[in-house]
Amino acid sequence: MKSEQEPPGVIVLYNDTEDLIKGEARDLLAERGVIACAHAIADALAENGYRIVRLPFQEDVELALSPYPPDQWVIFNLGEGLSGRLFEEARIAYALEAMGYTFTGSDGSAHARCLNKAHAKKLLAAKNVQIPTGFLFRHPDEIKEMNGKLPFPLIVKPVAEGGSIGLDADAVVHTKRALSERVDYITSCYRQAALAESFIDGREFNIALWGNPPQVLPLAEIDFSAFSDPHERIVSFSAKWEEDSFEYQNTPVVCPAQVSSRLSQRITQTAKRAWDAMGCRGYARVDMRVSKNEIPYVVEVNCNPDLSPDAGFYRAARTAGFSYREMATSILEIARRQVYVEDRNSIGKRWTFNFGDNSEGRSFQFNGSKLRRRTMERV
Repeated sequence: MKSEQEPPGVIVLYNDTEDLIKGEARDLLAERGVIACAHAIADALAENGYRIVRLPFQEDVELALSPYPPDQWVIFNLGEGLSGRLFEEARIAYALEAMGYTFTGSDGSAHARCLNKAHAKKLLAAKNVQIPTGFLFRHPDEIKEMNGKLPFPLIVKPVAEGGSIGLDADAVVHTKRALSERVDYITSCYRQAALAESFIDGREFNIALWGNPPQVLPLAEIDFSAFSDPHERIVSFSAKWEEDSFEYQNTPVVCPAQVSSRLSQRITQTAKRAWDAMGCRGYARVDMRVSKNEIPYVVEVNCNPDLSPDAGFYRAARTAGFSYREMATSILEIARRQVYVEDRNSIGKRWTFNFGDNSEGRSFQFNGSKLRRRTMERV
């Protein structure tokens, strides 16, 4: 019989993709990045005393999890699907729910809402969140049917991809001809509709949130000062994944961002409304552009952001005073605490995780753990 004080078994679940069914060959860089992130998370949790199983899957997630009963294992969910299939993140989360697992991050419905950028825009607008004007094109011929003047420049992206997939130097277009060519590229190469949005000439911020209710971690801003042309100031695929590229080497991130208290409040409130609109849970990242008159426009809500040691979410957590190990543990325990609140007979009753307040700020505290007690303070 297990000790009542023993930490739960944790499965770090991630996809192991060897090829893609659509897109560019280089898009595998993003897919392979998930594997490196999973190993970093597993190592961090193992250092904190958890029993860890690294579980890559190449077929159905249900088959991969069959040896691990849901009443004995908690899932650290990093699954993004296989071979670049659409909406696999949502399907994985739905499957985990149906099988009865406690797992990190958002549920399947939130994943589905975030992944469909066109649908997400409608939900954000309904919550009075500012969004760029957008148009959805399933075929280049639909551009000819637009009677009104399109608000060029536009940035064109696949409607259901993350990780800056499909974004390169040609993503920002200034004419109908260029728009038609870009829509043709997206629909033929990525086999999905193309979302064209008004290009917001301004600053770009990443906002990391976690907890229930969500806390906003220090704001981060992309430094585009190396780019003289404002229309080149985007976080392209190269900027995110290709380490030898000019874009990667010249888009440093400033965290905490240098903003006025007024703008900080606007960004923070916008991020929280976006979180609520999407129904996020556990942790997420909101990306926004801020116009020259300081209006924040949400361009994406990512409820499964990259948690790698060199990625944006950890950068914000580190600025807040958390080590990588503490960040990973906090995300896991946020998920377990959520179940504990909803079901007092859950596994969380045996090894609970609570929030505590003090005069210095919010802290995370463990109850019933054999681990050395300490406070993880957020500055």
